[in-house]
Amino acid sequence: MIDFHIQRFLDYLSVERGLSANTLASYGRDLAQFASFLQKRDVTQPGKIDEDCMIAFLGILRSKDFARTSAARKVSAVRGFIKYLCAERVIDKSPLGAFEPEKPARRLPKCLDLEELSCILDAPDIRDDLGLRDKAMLETMYASGLRVSELVGLKSDDVNLKMGFLRCVGKGNKERIVPIGEIAGEYIAAYLDRVRGKLTKSERSEYLFLSKLGMPMSRVMFWKIIKKYTAQAGIVKSITPHMLRHSFAIHLVERGADLRSVQEMLGHASIATTEIYTHVTRDHLREIYKETHPRA
Repeated sequence: MIDFHIQRFLDYLSVERGLSANTLASYGRDLAQFASFLQKRDVTQPGKIDEDCMIAFLGILRSKDFARTSAARKVSAVRGFIKYLCAERVIDKSPLGAFEPEKPARRLPKCLDLEELSCILDAPDIRDDLGLRDKAMLETMYASGLRVSELVGLKSDDVNLKMGFLRCVGKGNKERIVPIGEIAGEYIAAYLDRVRGKLTKSERSEYLFLSKLGMPMSRVMFWKIIKKYTAQAGIVKSITPHMLRHSFAIHLVERGADLRSVQEMLGHASIATTEIYTHVTRDHLREIYKETHPRA
């Protein structure tokens, strides 16, 4: 019975809230863990979930030394599920009580400096067809600050090179318009002119960036592309695709872009999410001050 209501809750999150497949999968795993915990306590009906259950589950999360972000997500999933049961009148009284969410530790985003970024962006051999495709993808991501899922999900019709912008669908199926620079536009145009037609072969595809087999690119494929060119550039530290998005935001803020504009381009629902980049730039300025001021 608990599993039935968990599936109903996940369906609600998908249809009504428009959460991504990845978020739904994470919630599904977290709630499966909660259901297993309840089963061990012989709690098989939603109405039997009480405050003692909630406190005991929270104790398990703390005792197993989960990362704070992981524990916070699990707590959020369970709280959302309980509130859903109350809203649907499956249970009469909320057992949440003192079941407070874990506050995740603030982690500053990691980014690339301009030298590292240039080395990676310049690594693809654009004389090679796939190298030109990779160059276009890397330039597009840094130029627009897209998420990886948004980059690989771009359709050919989403890009307007003449006007210098692209359209993408982000979290919650929210659409936004993002400008792209001349450099990214030039490489997209070259890719469309020289490469994409070869990759589509006899099949027609609406997606902009395609694999060598003519299929839409995946996030894993792009992650491998990043790893490949990071190694070619001689950069030892671990670099993820999301660091290009962080670099896009931080470099804009460092050069005076206002947070509201950056928020809109990144597709953040809250300005508070975007404000994290101001902390990074302040830390950067503090380091420069210490290195250069004679009395620092």
